[in-house]
Amino acid sequence: MVNVSEPFGRTCEGDRVTRALVLGGGGVAGIAWTTGVVAGLYAEGVDVRDADVLIGTSAGSTVGAQLTSGTPVEDLYARQLDEHHGEISVEVDTTELIAMMTDLGDDVEPYSAAHRARVGAFALAAKTVPEQRRRAVIEWRLPSHDWPEAPLRIVAVDAESGAERIFDKASGVGLVDAVAASCAVPGIWPPVTIGDRRYVDGGVRSFTNLDLADGYDTVLVIAPIVEPGVTVPNGLLITPDEASQEAIGVNALDPSTRPGAAKAGRAQAAQLVGSVRQLWA
Repeated sequence: MVNVSEPFGRTCEGDRVTRALVLGGGGVAGIAWTTGVVAGLYAEGVDVRDADVLIGTSAGSTVGAQLTSGTPVEDLYARQLDEHHGEISVEVDTTELIAMMTDLGDDVEPYSAAHRARVGAFALAAKTVPEQRRRAVIEWRLPSHDWPEAPLRIVAVDAESGAERIFDKASGVGLVDAVAASCAVPGIWPPVTIGDRRYVDGGVRSFTNLDLADGYDTVLVIAPIVEPGVTVPNGLLITPDEASQEAIGVNALDPSTRPGAAKAGRAQAAQLVGSVRQLWA
């Protein structure tokens, strides 16, 4: 699916148009699908890595770190096709998991700090694999463990207070820890300890955290999952089409979905490259 707002809403000073690339959450299948989309666009001459800011949430934090690592896009895509991986397999229905976390805050505003704190409490009480085992997965995912020079921002949520935390190169937090925190799906993976705080998935705040791109002239959102009603007035929203949804399946945390989701994302990109080129030029 592609949601395009016409016109693209460019406003700029002189000839300078600022561009934001927003990469949303969606599990290991979402990482693969998003990588496929980016690779498909790149193959057609559209390189979205040259954004003025990259905002990554959960799966999107992994993709953002990968895209800014200096690793060729085609190498990142090929990695998703490799059936050998360092992921941990887990059985879960993604839709049911999201619904369960939503129900934790049925008497408070969805995605509010109060709701996020309830989800964080649930995550802190859950039995999961040890933090170090999960951290090893993130280390395997990232070609580089150093923050890039590119302006990458990674979103996580304080498990106790529900407050947002935006990590970047200046935050004093290592890239692996930042990505691990942003990818800490409540009830599935352990909250990540950074200093004296523990953090959970940035998707607890929003699957895209699109509002962090406010002020940029042009915004491209690539999101495996979005909240209902999300629109991008000054840009374009790419979500999985029917074939991509089928490839992702009901369990977006299943590593076996990676090759199919990546291929589906690349095929989808070929259908929308014209819209993206017009936006990104």
